Amino acid sequence: MDTREFDVVVIGGGSTGENLADVVVRGGLTAALVEAELVGGECSYWACMPSKALLRGTEALAAARAVDGARQAVTGEQDVAATLARRDTFTHGWDDASQAGWVAGAGIELLRGTGRLDGERTVVVTDTDGQGTRLTARHAVAVCTGSEAAVPPADGLREVGPWTPREATSAKEAPGRLLVVGGGYVGCEMATAWAALGSQVTLLQRGPRLLPDLEPEAGEAVAEALRAAGVDVRPGTEVTAARREGTEVVLTTAGGELRGDEVLVAVGRRPRTGDLGLDTVGLPPGEYLDVDDSLQVRGLPWAYGVGDVNNRRQLTHMGKYQARQAGAAIVARARGEQVSLADWSPFVATADRLATPSVVFTAPQVASVGLTRAAAERAGVAHRVVQYDMGGVAGASLHADGYTGTAIALVDTDREVLLGVTFVGPAVAELVHAATVAVAGEVPIARLWHAVPAYPTMSEIWLRLLEGYRDAADRSSSSSA
Repeated sequence: MDTREFDVVVIGGGSTGENLADVVVRGGLTAALVEAELVGGECSYWACMPSKALLRGTEALAAARAVDGARQAVTGEQDVAATLARRDTFTHGWDDASQAGWVAGAGIELLRGTGRLDGERTVVVTDTDGQGTRLTARHAVAVCTGSEAAVPPADGLREVGPWTPREATSAKEAPGRLLVVGGGYVGCEMATAWAALGSQVTLLQRGPRLLPDLEPEAGEAVAEALRAAGVDVRPGTEVTAARREGTEVVLTTAGGELRGDEVLVAVGRRPRTGDLGLDTVGLPPGEYLDVDDSLQVRGLPWAYGVGDVNNRRQLTHMGKYQARQAGAAIVARARGEQVSLADWSPFVATADRLATPSVVFTAPQVASVGLTRAAAERAGVAHRVVQYDMGGVAGASLHADGYTGTAIALVDTDREVLLGVTFVGPAVAELVHAATVAVAGEVPIARLWHAVPAYPTMSEIWLRLLEGYRDAADRSSSSSA
């Protein structure tokens, strides 16, 4: 077996692994990147890019139809074949040649095959022909293997060959009847996409509302919009069994049986660590990696767990953020420098617990950052909630006739800084970064008054939220006087 040595060995060539390898190479170290599938990973081929490409045509048509004058120009329906073809351009037809070219151009050594730990600082890579290469790392091994779709233990569900998010984003045609199990981000987005592309969609959510981790207004608005689009939304519905009858999938629930042509299971993720060799370094296989804020695996100072594999925040942009921070920490330690774990150190990941932005690309969109009301209450933080109808903002009413949406802000009443912000409505995704800056930077409310929004844009919602907070504070002062 060939043996090669690098400063850093990265297992997993998705967006997280690519970014980490790039950071350490830029820092003067050598890096090997090990990938068993496609370089670029889940986001490029089966998640963010293809899913948003599937949704964009629906969004564009809705935006045109929401403006009188433009509405009359929309005389046809969405072309399904063209939409799927456009999606395929974003995945490069599931060919990673361009991504592999970028890796080579960045000075990163790419090894194709399955990487498995084989003791301290050692990774064995097995290629498709069964040939092995032993890699040793002078400084660090970074595990960036991500996560995969979980299938709940309902009787027969795994055996019916369910779609996971991979099949849902790469399907070559719209299924006639699609059953979606799970009302989180993926379930709601894929229900939106395939309903618009002609499928009869039924969305099943075990809990009482969609998007349960977000503000209640978000799940309510998305459920209402899905129903208006013809989706059969069924909260409080748990699948207990599944079977195939010919080409049909049959799901059993307490409310009876449901039939479809395909079933998408979108109920969560599990770590890709089952066959990673964790047992060779004293860790349990199949578990998420426990890491500190520099993404170093606790108890293994040479090992790092970055991205989905540590279960801190399973979002592409947060994986890339963690990769930058972990890469900087690896480079600093390789140079013999001290790495501080204090908040806002350049070597630690803190934004993934303090100011994580996310967008659900449904119709309406849901964009949020920081804490929800429920999370603030659980944390025991004194706060005030400010809510405003976005339809009352001039920029929103210009964006769409009869614009409806909601903005919710949580303010820490002791420190008078934002704890979290949620926007629900058409085209709100581009509002969330301003909120992220305010939350992550702990910008005082008094200073935000001087961040004047341009008129007439939807960003004027910031002025309305500040006015709402001021008025609520004034009322509170008056009542306590």
